[in-house]
Amino acid sequence: MKNSYNTKGISEYINKNREEFQQKLLSEAVNVASNIEGILKEGNIDLLKNAQRLVLYVVENKKDELIAFANEEGIAWAKYSLTLAFKLEWVHAIRRSLWHFIRLYDGLNDESNITENFFEWEEKVNDGIDEFLNSFFISYSQYKDELILSQRKLVEHLSVPIIPVSQTVAVLPLIGTFDSYRMDIIEEKVLTDISKLRILTIIFDLSGISDMDEVTIAHFQKVLIGINLMGVKSVITGLRPDLVRKMVHLGIDLASFTETKGTLQQTLNNYLS
Repeated sequence: MKNSYNTKGISEYINKNREEFQQKLLSEAVNVASNIEGILKEGNIDLLKNAQRLVLYVVENKKDELIAFANEEGIAWAKYSLTLAFKLEWVHAIRRSLWHFIRLYDGLNDESNITENFFEWEEKVNDGIDEFLNSFFISYSQYKDELILSQRKLVEHLSVPIIPVSQTVAVLPLIGTFDSYRMDIIEEKVLTDISKLRILTIIFDLSGISDMDEVTIAHFQKVLIGINLMGVKSVITGLRPDLVRKMVHLGIDLASFTETKGTLQQTLNNYLS
């Protein structure tokens, strides 16, 4: 078997016939071909150039470079929200075009030995393309997941408005259902902002809270302890009966590190009058 000779020969053959390869590729991926300029403009991705690069990595069995390239491509497609259907069509067209040129090369070279070693070539080519697709989609998904997480974190930060009502007093109205993730955001936001804004008293208005589970209540207690350790006074207003009942059953004692009031208006009257 002259596998190394075949590898080098096919790479040179594809490079030498680059324009023909690209034309074959475009004919195999009609939908992508009509959008190739748009993808280049939108994401600065040269599909034809990148297809050539992928093919050579596969033929020359450069696995590390192949995976690195797939990761790079996955991030680029995710970053610019390019259509995944185009990517799938394009990669499958690359696979078909590569096999077409391997057959052409085999027909022109009596010593290629590709036909008699077909199964080894089948494994090389198809495994290489599949490796690229797998790494591409993992990279694409990870980037999207991280983007969604960062956007969610930004939204959650915006939904935790610490409102200064005097030079030393601020109000934090909490609304909706709270879980551990949202309580993490509150902890980070509160402990940072009371230091930045030089707050001496922070008032938590819980009248808009629909529910808290046991883990979140325990987490909230730790947030209040942290505020106390920073030398800042915390006041809780608007506790609903069902939430108070749940705290009592859990043995949560707030009196030692916070103060409770009936309503936000009552509290503001005390601190701002």
